[in-house]
Amino acid sequence: MRSLGVAVLLFGCIVVGGCTSSSGVDGLVPRPSDEVTSSIQPQAPVPFEDVAATPVDEPRPEMVAEAVPPETAEFPEELAAEAGPQEASGSPEGGVADAEAQEVPELPAEMVALVTPAKPKAASAMTIYQRRFRDAKPINFGKSSPRHMAVHGVDVSRWQGEIDWVKLRSQGANFAYIKATDGGDHVDPMFKKNWRGAAAAGLKRGAYHFFYWCRTAGEQADWFIRNVPRVEGAMPPVIDVEWNGESSCKQRPSRARVLEKMQVFMDKLEAHYGQRPIIYTAPDFYRDNLKGAFLDYPFWLRAVAAHPSRVYAGRKWLLWQYSGSGLSHGVKGRIDLNVFNGSESQWRRWVGGSDEVMAEAD
Repeated sequence: MRSLGVAVLLFGCIVVGGCTSSSGVDGLVPRPSDEVTSSIQPQAPVPFEDVAATPVDEPRPEMVAEAVPPETAEFPEELAAEAGPQEASGSPEGGVADAEAQEVPELPAEMVALVTPAKPKAASAMTIYQRRFRDAKPINFGKSSPRHMAVHGVDVSRWQGEIDWVKLRSQGANFAYIKATDGGDHVDPMFKKNWRGAAAAGLKRGAYHFFYWCRTAGEQADWFIRNVPRVEGAMPPVIDVEWNGESSCKQRPSRARVLEKMQVFMDKLEAHYGQRPIIYTAPDFYRDNLKGAFLDYPFWLRAVAAHPSRVYAGRKWLLWQYSGSGLSHGVKGRIDLNVFNGSESQWRRWVGGSDEVMAEAD
């Protein structure tokens, strides 16, 4: 009887799908990302948004009921038919900028116009909150300190856990880039909640994708498009490209292959969202692959020890990630801090899509 029982168990296991198979449920539902794509590490258990049970394009009714303005409602019905930066490499970025470092230049008008959202709403007198963040590891950037710049923001992922977006905005977070996806089957488990929370608190928001060198560019673009709604007024999508030693993918393609894969991904996103994607990168990846490339794309640069002009000589940039150790009310633990390369008026024209910005570029 004992032998018969074992045989029956083994037969049942095979019928169900194989006890030793590694595919299992992972092949049926989106998996939360297990990539370490942020310098921020969790200091407490990370909340989990059940993305598998609730597809991104079919939100639960109680979640839709959140106080989100009608014009930024998530996951519109038309998207249902289509369903189908962070951890830096840790490489040295140079010494601390001295007091004689150059003043932060205002963003050239042509770069502002380059990423103006398609069919934007008219510019409005939105409130810009002044920077009130602290830093666990403050850097003296001298005269080029981001403190002197007008519009600050953050980028977040699951590692920030539950966020009080109203408090975070009051501390100077005027915009937020939110981790959405990486690879071809990973979704950040907090993406939907963060996406809605940022909008409800009045932040400008955008989504970013951590590029996975072991997957094709086309399937990664399709995965991002499937999970990130096309919403009027959202900031352009971001492709996060870097060498990440914590990634399960150890491939380091040639420069030519890197640029080819990036172009395929960015072309698909631009065609879908009507906005030119922003490229986020870190110093070592930039040195290996991006120096002199993609001159007509806006860049978001990580430079936490010196001004971008010292780390990425000659490169125009739109956003600067100046700290991976920020502290703020509304978030437990640390958060990445960023700044827009321009004045308050340029910011308002950019997010509002003013014709004045386009005219300046002519």
